[in-house]
Amino acid sequence: MSNALFWLERYGIDGLRVDAVASMLYLDYSRPAGEWVPNQFGGRENLDAIAFLRRFNTEVFARFPQATTAAEESTAWPQVSRPVEYGGLGFGYKWNMGWMHDTLNYISKDPIHRKHHHGDILFGLHYAFSENFILPLSHDEVVHGKRSILGRMPGDEWQRFANLRAYYAFMFGHPGKKLMFMGCEFGQEREWHHDHSLDWHLLDNRNHAGIQTLIRDLNKLYRTLPALHELDCDHAGFEWVVTDDANGNVFAWIRKGSGARARCLVMVNFSPNVYYNYRIAVPLGGTWREVLNSDSAHYGGSNVGNVGEVRTVEGSAPELNLTVPPLAAIFLVPEG
Repeated sequence: MSNALFWLERYGIDGLRVDAVASMLYLDYSRPAGEWVPNQFGGRENLDAIAFLRRFNTEVFARFPQATTAAEESTAWPQVSRPVEYGGLGFGYKWNMGWMHDTLNYISKDPIHRKHHHGDILFGLHYAFSENFILPLSHDEVVHGKRSILGRMPGDEWQRFANLRAYYAFMFGHPGKKLMFMGCEFGQEREWHHDHSLDWHLLDNRNHAGIQTLIRDLNKLYRTLPALHELDCDHAGFEWVVTDDANGNVFAWIRKGSGARARCLVMVNFSPNVYYNYRIAVPLGGTWREVLNSDSAHYGGSNVGNVGEVRTVEGSAPELNLTVPPLAAIFLVPEG
């Protein structure tokens, strides 16, 4: 307890991440039958560990209310990020390990095979609001032969970087806070190693510099668009629009803020095809402005898009007639 408070008090860090919480919570974690002792009620829950984690979070937030805590908890233990007074463990956030593994599995496939793994993208939204989630691309995923995030991308050089840009934009448009390990933000090619510095020289290459610029712009957009963060952990902040285009590798959804016009359409195309005249329903009529396109030449893309804005086609409900760039994500917001 004193160690946790020391780091916050002496060094002013932003928060604490607790590793391997699942191995603390279960008495039988990684232990075969006969090699663990049940708790006093005959269960597998480690009651002392539960009490400790609750006290840890209570002490941290009582003394440092602006800090946060995050649990790397890989099971379905309930209420990890619910306050202690409501029966939870009291963490500020839980790492979304399922999202990380599912989406990395999907994006590592050649686009021609992704239609068979369409559910890897959809599944995370079934439980996305059950906790306050962080979407991690963590240190564990860029070491020990797993390759870097860029190293997992299929295709030729252009496709690999386009895939990476689309994946990062998908992550920023998805509900949940964002966490990237150092080097991911400019597309480090090799795995991370504790004995070497990051490969900053790669920024002399326009593709790597484009990744860094995209991450900068995504961070800015995330902060400035209420629709992307205001209702991040709330069902009311998300609505699917396109879930059934497995053959096209296309997904689309609306992110919502608390204001009536705080809306953002996020559309991701995980195929190398350009789709023209792609009709999509939107909640508001009028002009929608394209505020980010990961296929912009500014990021190293092919510059396919909607020339900055598009007006709805009026009918029984407003629709947008979009040009969807290849291996890319676009973000559009209503004017006014």
